[in-house]
Amino acid sequence: MKFGGTSVATLPRWQNILELVASRRAEGARVLVVVSALSGITDALKQLCRHGDHGQRVEAAKAIVQRHYELLEHMQLALPDTLNDRLGDLSRLADDGATALGELAWQAQVQAHGELMSSALGAAFLSHSGLPTHWLDARECLAAVALPNQNERTRLLSAMVEAKPDPALNARLAALGEVFITQGFIARESKGRTVLLGRGGSDTSAAYFGALLKAQRVEIWTDVAGMFTANPRQVPGARLLQRLDYEEAQEIASTGAKVLHPRCLSPLREPRVPLLIKDTNRPELDGTVIGPEIRAHAPSVKAISARKGITLVSMESVGMWQQVGFLADVFAHFKQHGLSVDLIGSAETNVTVSLDPTENLLDSDAIAALATDLAKVCRVKVIAPCAAITLVGRGMRSLLHTLSGVLAEFGQLRVHMISQSSNNLNLTFVVDEEVVDALLPHLHDLLIAAGALRTDDSALFGPSWQTLYGTGEAPGAVAAWWRDAQRQQLLELAAETTPRYVYHLPTVRQQARALKSLAAVDRLHYAVKANTHPAILHVLAAEGFAFECVSPGELKAVGAIVPEATPLLFTPNFAPREDYVYALGTRATITLDALHPLKHWGELFRGREIVLRMDLGRGLGHHEKVRTGGSGSKFGLPLDQLAAFLQLADAHGATVRGLHAHLGSGVLDASHWGEVYVQLASLAERIGSVAFLNIGGGLGVPSHPGEAPLDMVELDRVLREVKAAYPQYQLWMEPGRYLVADAGVLLARATQQKDKGAFRYLGIDTGMNSLIRPALYDAWHEIVNLSRLDEPATALYQVVGPICESGDVLGTDRRLPEAQEGDVILIAQAGAYGKVMSSHYNLRDEADEVVIDA
Repeated sequence: MKFGGTSVATLPRWQNILELVASRRAEGARVLVVVSALSGITDALKQLCRHGDHGQRVEAAKAIVQRHYELLEHMQLALPDTLNDRLGDLSRLADDGATALGELAWQAQVQAHGELMSSALGAAFLSHSGLPTHWLDARECLAAVALPNQNERTRLLSAMVEAKPDPALNARLAALGEVFITQGFIARESKGRTVLLGRGGSDTSAAYFGALLKAQRVEIWTDVAGMFTANPRQVPGARLLQRLDYEEAQEIASTGAKVLHPRCLSPLREPRVPLLIKDTNRPELDGTVIGPEIRAHAPSVKAISARKGITLVSMESVGMWQQVGFLADVFAHFKQHGLSVDLIGSAETNVTVSLDPTENLLDSDAIAALATDLAKVCRVKVIAPCAAITLVGRGMRSLLHTLSGVLAEFGQLRVHMISQSSNNLNLTFVVDEEVVDALLPHLHDLLIAAGALRTDDSALFGPSWQTLYGTGEAPGAVAAWWRDAQRQQLLELAAETTPRYVYHLPTVRQQARALKSLAAVDRLHYAVKANTHPAILHVLAAEGFAFECVSPGELKAVGAIVPEATPLLFTPNFAPREDYVYALGTRATITLDALHPLKHWGELFRGREIVLRMDLGRGLGHHEKVRTGGSGSKFGLPLDQLAAFLQLADAHGATVRGLHAHLGSGVLDASHWGEVYVQLASLAERIGSVAFLNIGGGLGVPSHPGEAPLDMVELDRVLREVKAAYPQYQLWMEPGRYLVADAGVLLARATQQKDKGAFRYLGIDTGMNSLIRPALYDAWHEIVNLSRLDEPATALYQVVGPICESGDVLGTDRRLPEAQEGDVILIAQAGAYGKVMSSHYNLRDEADEVVIDA
């Protein structure tokens, strides 16, 4: 059990340690406690070493000694001999200075006293508190090894230990007692001198002891619950990583995470000793378990991390191509200047490397001296300050197809280097340092939305930092109505028949009222194509919504249900002439998005007020098939045809009264609709006859656990701001999925299972015939076993239907309880584009629909 500086600095913290050690003893384990120096003491000891003046050294030592006396007094303990000896040694070292030992050896011995003193104090406290504890000198157990290319400084101040299971040490300690306390950070080299283990040395010491003793586990007790998917101080929605393998954890630690030093994992791999990271103040939290590779889970990005202060050195020479020894000559200069290279990128005439400040002293003099030497063999360019953003996860190459949206973000930045690790564990982008703080939370959200960071896998990902330490999950997320209150009713409905769609009308009302809170919006239309169930149309009409239809059939369905005064909007695309003829005979406002209707059927629109749908040149959304802007999309009039459209409208006596743009679905960035409004407003000013602007729908609905919801407060602020700039235009919107997705579920029954290679298939009694979204555009829907909702999710399934197509997959790599034939399987967020897109393919019966209004 390793405890850091803040965990050993006060009496309450030592009382925590006492309880934790006692709990491990109660489990029947013998315990070795590894401690750091009291918080601030190592820095104070380093400062003591910098004092050239004898008097200053002595005074600094006195202050350090006094700090330990004060803690001893709080503990109400007499001065133990072990601590008295350590305090006396420190005072003598300060008094004598470095002359006798040599500067570096003296520094190592002085700085070692932080841990020697804290461990002596801890042994006294634990023993006095009724837990007999033996003080153990780590230097008698940990022997530093000399490595090639080490200089005197690294041998003494950043030493390495080769730790392999030592049965003799295990037996010796077992004969002495049950509880021991020792020091982190220190060891002894072959000449008998005290050496330090460098940055993160206490973590590393705990790992060395864990390997030597082949411990049941190593526990690192710190001030957080474990490793997270991102730095939680930058990304409050970062998720706790519940399980990692050694290599993944080392990558996360070495690419930016501060909670664990990467050197501490290597000793544990061969003896396969697991490491557990725990929160000293919240021991009830599960923490992060690090151990051998976990096979039974889907490939996933585990974390996104960032390192600032990166320096790039770009070396270019035409003569390097196929030149034997060029890299050897170049890297010899890095070795000469004591600089360790991190990332490497190469081309025929260029090699670029990164230097990480955590492993190098990157002052301007060192870089300048390196550049001067390198200039003898190549052209040199130094690029700084940079930052390295790294995605970490086993099987990174297999995830590349899911990262298109994430990679697109980097396309808008100045990317200096991209590095994909040879061990298939990380993908790193080096960018300008100034963009990192704003970029990291956005990228984390994109990884979740893309399904690359598999937050749905409860075996790997735990609660968010917000949930554990903050105010709970981010506001705005819709509660899953089916999970608790309506669960029994759903099971009863499934017992009657499956497959079956069930719609929860209170959720529709809740979403409708959230949209009605947008003060700047003058008219809200419901996009009828999302769900045409009459009960839903009734609810939204009662909430004051207008309706947007895309076909005569939708116009007829809506017209038969909603009040006569309810406004209708007709927005077809590539529709035949007769569709426009029918719509013009209704009260609907007609939208055109091409030249053809005016050019060939202009007489239909004579004297009419019309809406023009524009293509603003770009599309958005979670998949290319839901992006409705840009030249790759069939929707909207391109900007370069606007003048021709206005000439045709004028020639046929049609007035452009509204402008419309809808760029895609699943958008969670509130600023998007403000940008659309501004672009449409600038076009409207050129046209002159426009009275309203329809900024479309596409409001995103989070589907993956932890995915940030659309911030409606921010959306309201954005829209009010742009409305204030263009108050002459009415503002319309046309949301669909936002209103009904969470309100609907699809119920099905488990039919059979099949094991096939590394995969387990779970069949259900419906598939892409009922819900085509996963097959059509890789949509992700939460899937649960409603019959076994409270049982542990231990099985990893591919959830498939009975349709004779390879694409009939409703969910891949889903962590669910072990299923039995007949279990009710619920597919969530099926209220939008579910039943309306279903078919009789394979002559399967369609799912029926049921409404709940309670």
